[in-house]
Amino acid sequence: MPEAVDRRRFFRVNDEVDLYYRKIARQEASEASRIDENVLTSDALPQIMDALEHEMHAVLTRIEATQSDVAEYLKLLNYKADMLAECLSQQNALVREKNSCHVNLSASGLAFGSEQALHEGDFLEVKILLPASRALVTTCCRVIQCRQNPSNDQRYPYVVSVDYLNMKEEDRELLIKHVIKRQITQIREQKV
Repeated sequence: MPEAVDRRRFFRVNDEVDLYYRKIARQEASEASRIDENVLTSDALPQIMDALEHEMHAVLTRIEATQSDVAEYLKLLNYKADMLAECLSQQNALVREKNSCHVNLSASGLAFGSEQALHEGDFLEVKILLPASRALVTTCCRVIQCRQNPSNDQRYPYVVSVDYLNMKEEDRELLIKHVIKRQITQIREQKV
């Protein structure tokens, strides 16, 4: 029996992102990817604030070890920023459902939970908000696999795997940097 070939071309990371997708026709799938780095909207603010909080926690822990007064001051500034963000969210009536979901992400493709079964060969337009990188990636994808979710998740009974189509190199580089950054963060968290 021949050995299974690992088709993965890039590092992968499990992450939590905001994900939006829609089925598209094959003709629409020829569009190139695009990155929007100006994602500070009322929809994205809570996710970006959470990602920043997560990054700040590790740095603050190191500061606390040597400069407790500085750490206390930074905690107060963070609390102040959190209050302002909460106020902005309430003013904008941000009560929409979050599309936050766990994904397996790489610079060549993505796997995510889905409420509906998709078919191999289907084309999708996918928007991925990367809170830790403060960027919105919009790209076209082709479904390469759809299977039952092994975790028996009631909300997402299917796991869909897609390959990106027409990914521009600068967009792929942003995804590579994001994946590496998330891997480093996860390794640090495991050491603590």
